[in-house]
Parts: sequence; structure tokens; C-alpha cells
Amino acid sequence: MLDPHRVLRWVWIGRVVIGFAILVAAVFVWERADPFDTLVATLAFAVAILATVASAMYREIYRQPTGRLFYLIQCAVDLLLVTAVVHVTGGWSSQFAALYILVIAVAALLLPFRDGVMLAVAASALYAADVLWFRLEQPALAIWVQVGVFVVVSIGSGVIAARLRQAGDGRDALAAQLVKVQLEAADILRSIQSGIVTVDATGHLLYANPVASDLLGVSLRGLMGRPVLGTLAAVAPELADVLQRSAVDGERRRRVEGVIHREGQTVLVGLTTTVADRTGSAGGRTVTAIFQDISDSKRLQALHVRTERLQAVAELSASLAHEIKNPLASIRSATEQLARRQLKRGDADEDEQALFALTVREADRLSRLLSEFLDFARTRAAQLTPVDVSSVARTAVALARQHPACGDGVVISIDAPEDNTEYLVAGDDDLLHRAVFNLVLNAVQAVSPSGRVHVHVTAATDRAIDGEAVAVHVNDDGPGIPQDMRERVFEPFVTSKQGGTGLGLPIVHRAAEAHKGAVFVEHLSPGTRFTLLVPRVQPADAAVLVRRDDTSPEIDRPSVAA
Repeated sequence: MLDPHRVLRWVWIGRVVIGFAILVAAVFVWERADPFDTLVATLAFAVAILATVASAMYREIYRQPTGRLFYLIQCAVDLLLVTAVVHVTGGWSSQFAALYILVIAVAALLLPFRDGVMLAVAASALYAADVLWFRLEQPALAIWVQVGVFVVVSIGSGVIAARLRQAGDGRDALAAQLVKVQLEAADILRSIQSGIVTVDATGHLLYANPVASDLLGVSLRGLMGRPVLGTLAAVAPELADVLQRSAVDGERRRRVEGVIHREGQTVLVGLTTTVADRTGSAGGRTVTAIFQDISDSKRLQALHVRTERLQAVAELSASLAHEIKNPLASIRSATEQLARRQLKRGDADEDEQALFALTVREADRLSRLLSEFLDFARTRAAQLTPVDVSSVARTAVALARQHPACGDGVVISIDAPEDNTEYLVAGDDDLLHRAVFNLVLNAVQAVSPSGRVHVHVTAATDRAIDGEAVAVHVNDDGPGIPQDMRERVFEPFVTSKQGGTGLGLPIVHRAAEAHKGAVFVEHLSPGTRFTLLVPRVQPADAAVLVRRDDTSPEIDRPSVAA
């Protein structure tokens, strides 16, 4: 409530005004004035100017701290100056004796209560000494009345100043608390991972946190107070739309999904808006949009749905395969026996032999398909041991180079460290080999006769994996996955290869899921990248796993063909 520095500045102004007033008055009565009064007026002017200049330089120029002693000196100088004014203007009959009251009031505002009373006693003493020493004709009653006024003013001013200080302390505490809350809120808004944008009813930007600028790829700091909906519509049309509609109808929007087009990428975001009506303000309604990147969440959700779908298909495939395989074996065996009997009798012509061969060939093909069904259905980690993913990848690449689908012009390169302790996972060696080999073979079959396939083994972190992971990236420069199949590449029986079963990638997905990992596909230009993620284990944990495996009973593994 009280600003001592502001009060002090007014004291300086008043002191300089009084000093000049004394000097001007002395000039006009110089010839007929008492020499002692002229000396007092000259000294008062000099002291007023020098004291004001010195205190102003101390406080305003050198920025020195001001305390109790500083304010005491200021009040003492003012008491001497007022005493000089009262002396040269008539003593007890001077009209300027009221200036003592002003000095006492200022002292009460600047100093503690005890110092204010002390200044009032000093003012009474100076006034009484001046009128008793130099003005002997004054009545004693008038002196004591004046002294009483000084004391009453001092006490009253001290009480009022104390109340004002209490109110000021409360206000300062409230202001400090408000600043603290604002800083905490600002820290929270800056540190959260959601973008926050606030606009008024006309679309002018009122607030945006740094995360909003990062997500949008637009520097919003320089757009404060300016229309921003047009800028937002260019990069995030859904965000601009919900802000505008909420500003018009005042309704909140929840769980709105939109996209952000940033640096050639499309980021999926979830939006929520809140509306506030500022009654009586010029801005009127304000709308705040809170949005965050949900691309990873959507990817994890799709991964979960895909896993459930594959599990259901695997159970159905296992049931059907078991029901079909035995009758199929009987049909093949019966066909072979019929063909041999006719050959023995010599009554089988060429057409019948061709039909018998066709039946056996198709039965074998169907049997292989059923075997793949069974492999897909029982894809699981039968026994967990420390597995070096780099070694698995190198073996899979070596096998793929010898595969008939890999022509002489196809180049398969690999970037995998030789250190077998760097990329260890707890897994099933056969199952991981099959998954990596399927990815490499799939890439080889996708490229042209002179295409390139690159396998890269590295460490990775991904929200789909809890902790560190080992990533196997398989890149090819082929034509890519057809647009209508991109969302279904991991579904069973979905394939663009002639004669393919569409179970290779689903088996890879099941193998990744069996190791608590994940497999993802990225569409490049040109080509495709598949990434297999498997949780990583440290060498110390791998040693524990080895000891546990040595003491555990042998577990039968399913036979899995490469």
C-alpha cells in the first residue's frame, strides 16, 4: 500500500521547492532583513539543495539500498529546514509551523512507530527552542498547544502508517502467491507433452505453449495477438475448424481426431476444446484447444487389434488343419494306390495318369499349406535362451542368398556387429531365425532382378516395447506394397505374390508377439522397410538365463521349416 521510494521522491521535490522559496523571499527583503535571518535562509537553501542532490544520487544513480538510517537523515534535514523557515517567518506566529506536521507525517510513513514519535519529540524541541530563545514575547500556552498538536499528529500518523503497512504486507503476500501460482502454471504448461492454443472469439492468438509450436511445426510466439486460424488451417485443418466452431457456438469438443501436416509427414492428433466466457471484457469468449500426438497410441491400438485377430485366426487354422490333414493324407494315399493298380493291370491311359499325378501334386501342395497353417497356429517361444540377434540376422541373410528367389543381380547387404554380447535377447533361436528369414526373403521377392536389400541390426527404443530393444530393419528398393493392401499386410492369406499363401508376415508378427516384441512396416519412396523389435537383455541377465536354462527340463520344440 505504501511505496517508500515514491514518498521519498515527493519529499525531495518539496524540499527543493521550500529551499528556493526561502531564497526568493530572502532576496526580496535582503536590505531590511536581519543579518542573522539572512544567514539562516542562505544556509537553509544550501543544505536543502545539497542534501537533496546527495540523497538522489545515492538512491537513483548509484542504486544503493535505503534503510532506517537513510530515512532518519532525510527527516532530520527536513526538520532543520522547517525550523529555519519558521524562524525567518515569525517564530510562534509563523504560518509555516504546519510544515512540522507534514514532516512528522512523512516520518510516520517511512519509519517505525518509535522513530516517528522520536521525530515528533525532536520537532517539538526545535520549535520550542526557537520560539523561546529568539521570540521571547510569545505566550507559553500557544507553544504547548503547538507541541501537543505535534505529538497527536505523530501518534495518529504512526497508527495509520502501521495499518497501511499491515495492508501492504497482506497485498505483497497475495501478490507473491499469485506470482508463484502463475509461475507454477507456466512451468506446467511448458513441461506437459500436450500442445495448448488459446484464441479469442475473433481468432486472435492469446496463448500457445512451446509444445504446440513443436507439434505444429510453426513458431506461434511471433503470432501473439494476431489472427492465427488461417495459419493453423494450412497445417492442421481440424484444429482450426474446432477452434472456430467452439468460438461461434460456445460448445466444448471432446476426442476429436485430426492430422497435422508437418515437414512432409502426417501426424495424427487428438483434440479437446474448452470455452470460457469473459464477462464484460472486450475479448468476450475464449477457446482453448488441447491436442497431443496420438500416432503411437493408434499404432499400439492397431497392433493390439491385429494380435487379437491373428490369435483368433491361428486357433481356427489349427482346428481346420487338424480336421483336413488326416482325410487329405488318406485321399493322397488312395490315389497313389489306384494309380499303381492300374499301372500293374496295364489299363491306365495317359489322361488317367495325368489326373492321378495332378491329384497327388495338389494334395502335396494342400498338405504344405496345412503345414504352414499349423506352424502359424503354434508359433510360440518354446524355450527362452540368450540369442544374439546379429548372428541370427547374418545366418538368415546367408540362407536368403542361396534361395532360388534370389537371382544373381539381387544384392543383399547387412550391417550387424560381430560382438555377440551387444544385441542379446531372451528368445527362441529357431523362431527368431524364421521371422528374420521371412522378412529378408519377402524383401528379396519384392525387388527387381537387380534390386537391393539391406538388413541393419541396431539398438532402439519404442513405446511398443517396455525398455530397450534390438531392432532388425529390412529395407528394399522394390515397388512397395500396393495401396489397397497396406493396412492388411499382416492379415493371414493377404498376398500379392503368385502362389503365395499370405502367411509369411503373419508368422513374423506372431513370432514377434511371442517374444513380447512387435513388427512394423514403413512405406518408403521407393521401397519398403520392415522393422522387427525384440526386448533386449543385458549380459548379466543373459548369464542368469543360461544357468536357469541349464537346470530346467528339456522342452520339446516344434519343428519349424525355414
